[in-house]
Amino acid sequence: MVITYRQSGVDITKGNKLVDMIKPAVRSTFRREVLADIGSFNALFKIHISQYKNPVLASSTDGVGTKLKIAFMLKRHTTVGIDLVAMCVNDILTSGAEPLFFLDYFSTGKLSTQTAAEVIKGIAHGCTMSGCSLIGGETAEMPGMYAHGEYDLAGFSVGIVEKSKIINGSNIKKGDIVIGLASNGLHSNGYSLVRKLFFDMKRYKPEQLKRELGCTLGEELLKPTKIYVKSILKILLRFKIKGMAHITGGGITENLPRMFRKSAGLNAVIKKESWPVHKIFDIIQTTGNISDREMYRTFNMGIGYIVVTAKPHVSGILKSLRALGEKAYVIGYIEKGKGKVIYK
Repeated sequence: MVITYRQSGVDITKGNKLVDMIKPAVRSTFRREVLADIGSFNALFKIHISQYKNPVLASSTDGVGTKLKIAFMLKRHTTVGIDLVAMCVNDILTSGAEPLFFLDYFSTGKLSTQTAAEVIKGIAHGCTMSGCSLIGGETAEMPGMYAHGEYDLAGFSVGIVEKSKIINGSNIKKGDIVIGLASNGLHSNGYSLVRKLFFDMKRYKPEQLKRELGCTLGEELLKPTKIYVKSILKILLRFKIKGMAHITGGGITENLPRMFRKSAGLNAVIKKESWPVHKIFDIIQTTGNISDREMYRTFNMGIGYIVVTAKPHVSGILKSLRALGEKAYVIGYIEKGKGKVIYK
């Protein structure tokens, strides 16, 4: 008996077809520094050293998590790629770095070129939104590893920052102001709790809650993570920012103190009524009878990114952010403490 790779579940021809399908979207993200085309063994990216005195590379890797289960449920795959990029480039941004390039890893049991193409085109769109190039990736077909129609995603990004301009929180001090930039909803965190609450416990359908949310529950849960790169990079050209935090898993409670690692003896005081909270968070809390402490430690609660600055810069930063289309609010201040977030 003769067996082929295809008969075992891996279709190389289909993988080649996928590469042809995504080439236009991927090439559309290329910056002038990209030196290799799709299909090479590796990706080449030229750094223009003359623009820097002491360049430092910043890197990040992440995934989308169980939000993918919502995409599988609704058979909508065009936005999770944006989530993937956002989770990486927003992290890089916190050090003041500009994202340069991005690589993805897409793995599935049986390759659907249509589904994979939708996902990767979403990744390309996220790269365009953040100004970085999608210069490489891997598509793995692994029979028996995933349920039918499911896949997993991972992303990897590299950025660059002048060493003297690295933002690490070391200059944060008592009296500095905390500014929050609005999220686009849940972003990509807390979905294990959300799925258990809505679909396992309450048996909701994705088409429900349209009146309460202004869109269906499924549409709300698939809203992509907001990418803050272009707005924040413009702000950094004009204003002194002392610290930044990307509000992901762990919410404000866990992520904001990560700015204090080099400035011990500080707390962030957050005023919970200082920004509008998305309706989805109210529904989650009420439906699940969830405490404030749990909500703020699990979800972003309407704030996806935070910057800390001195008082004299606040009005200018707020005005500039709003001119760039961001919803930004003064949500707190810095005081002496033990590296915690205090809610008032």
